[in-house]
Amino acid sequence: MDFSFTEEQTLLRDSLAAYLRARYNLEARRAATASDTGWRPEVWSAFATELGILGASLPEEVGGLGGGPIESMIVMEELGRALVLEPFVESVVIGAGLLKHLGPAAVPLTEAVIAGEAVLALAHSEPGGGRNPARLQTAARREGSNWVLNGHKAVVAAAPWATHLLVTARTPGPAADENPVSLFLVEKGAPGLSTQDYPTVDGRRASEVSLDEAVLPGDALLGDEGEAGPLVDRVLDEATAAVCAEALGVMRRLHEDTLAYARQRRQFDRPIADFQVLQHKMVDMFIALEQSVSATYMATLKLDAPAPERMKAVSAAKVQVAQACRFIGQNAVQIHGGIGMTDELALSHYFKRATVIEGQFGSADHHLDRYRRLSLAGASRRDRTGVMPRPELLPARDQ
Repeated sequence: MDFSFTEEQTLLRDSLAAYLRARYNLEARRAATASDTGWRPEVWSAFATELGILGASLPEEVGGLGGGPIESMIVMEELGRALVLEPFVESVVIGAGLLKHLGPAAVPLTEAVIAGEAVLALAHSEPGGGRNPARLQTAARREGSNWVLNGHKAVVAAAPWATHLLVTARTPGPAADENPVSLFLVEKGAPGLSTQDYPTVDGRRASEVSLDEAVLPGDALLGDEGEAGPLVDRVLDEATAAVCAEALGVMRRLHEDTLAYARQRRQFDRPIADFQVLQHKMVDMFIALEQSVSATYMATLKLDAPAPERMKAVSAAKVQVAQACRFIGQNAVQIHGGIGMTDELALSHYFKRATVIEGQFGSADHHLDRYRRLSLAGASRRDRTGVMPRPELLPARDQ
């Protein structure tokens, strides 16, 4: 299998890397996190107008450049290497990734995202339930031609910067015991919507979102009523693969900075890189990184595969990446010693981001359990018609 990039993909990577080297250093990032807004809108605008990366992974029919998951992976690795704050995953991979499946009515908003004029955030996870669809409590009901939403969404990443929220909610099903999931577009500032914004440990921003009798127009429903569940699951898998790619850039910097420090730091009149035990640790860090590269590439290439195959590849990658983030991050800090967690050192900020990625879109335990259920569903548990049982119907461990 050929894993080399095309000429266009290489140009995309090199141009983004050059821009970030020139304009996205640690001092600028630290100033952005300390500001009232918590990010740099001018950088987001440059991503849209100067670099065109906001449309690089989107199809041409919605205003994109015709790329796909591989372009998203390339962009995310470079954003991870530079520790970029701006919400590419939230607005482009998830937000525009949902819209591109919703027909012509969603094209104008998708084009606004690509132009950097709109920022999207998915409000899906809820307190106590994570993103488990069986525990989704936010509800929507019809009142005349409008929709009325009530519920609470937790840790909505990038919501403080968003112009619109994509909100999942249960709508009445045809049977009394059914409440299928629908997707709604809610503008920030809509009546009945309130947010509590806060910084996260990795320097980003998130919100708690409350919907209290929030009245939305009838066209706020995106797609068909009750049909959003599988689409949200698919796009969240795409976001998980994208975050795995971001982790590659983060872990590369952790390993490179640790190797450079070990060659420079001296004890007993010799660089600590000469000590065999530290050499073994740094080799193990490199192996964990390369294993993560292979798993992430495989997950990215499987995103268009049938759902069980896609889900298994994504979960396998997330398990590997989550474990590698912890191993590489902790060893990088330990080799640096006391300075490893100081705010002045870039390594401490990369370590915090790696720690957040470890649990983002599901921990290693969550994805190990999902992989187990998918494997059981695909192995031999077929009913008389030869149809595999759905993975979600198999027993799940408590999360």
